This record gives sequence, C-alpha cells and structure tokens, in this order.
Amino acid sequence: MASIDDPERDVARRAQRFKRVRDAHQTEMAEDYVELIADLIDEKGEARVVDLAGRLGVTKPTVTSAIQRLQRDGFVSSEPYRSIFLTEKGMRLAVSSRDRHQVVREFLVALGVDAETAEADAEGIEHHVSA
Repeated sequence: MASIDDPERDVARRAQRFKRVRDAHQTEMAEDYVELIADLIDEKGEARVVDLAGRLGVTKPTVTSAIQRLQRDGFVSSEPYRSIFLTEKGMRLAVSSRDRHQVVREFLVALGVDAETAEADAEGIEHHVSA
C-alpha cells in the first residue's frame, strides 16, 4: 500500500495537473471565440469576421481559420460572406465561459483588485479554473 509521501503517487498527481493545463489551453480559443460571438450577437444582432478580428486584434484570415475549426468542431455555423451563428453546442460553451469569467472577475474584485485589472486578468484565468 502506498503512503501519502509515495513518490510515484506524487508524480501521477503532478502529471494529472499538467494534463489539465494542457487541456485548458486546447479549449481557450474556442471559449474566447464563442463568448465573443455571443456578445456580438447580443449587441449587434450578428457576428461578422470583421467584428471578431477588430475585437480580438487579429487579422480576418486568422478569424476565418478559427471559424473553420469551430465549424468542424460543431460550435458555429457560417457561410462565406455571412454572419456567424452559434450552434446549441456553441451556445452552451459560451454560457459556461461567460459564467466562469464573471465568477473569476467578481472574485478578484472581492480580493481588492480594481475592476479594470480584474476584467483583464479574468480573461486568462477563466480557462484554468475548474467548474
């Protein structure tokens, strides 16, 4: 029977933590895009490549490539020169991402972080907190 100080168990726990971080990195782009697409639809009634590119500070070809990947993964639907729409799967991810973002932002503000910094920090942290 392994003890609490068992080096093999410690290695396995550490490996699991690293896997969790790698998994979070894999989903960051999808979460950021679907959250922003949902925001644009709420604000403007539609999400377009040009709007996404402007808000993310990337080129239109970068957004187009990301949208193709999101379509392949079932998060969005879109046709060339048309608006981008969230699928049901995409909407679930957007809501989940928004909720985590809000919780992290509010937590940071409760700790005394100013609202602007909390908003910026929450954007990165939200991808790495558990449900």
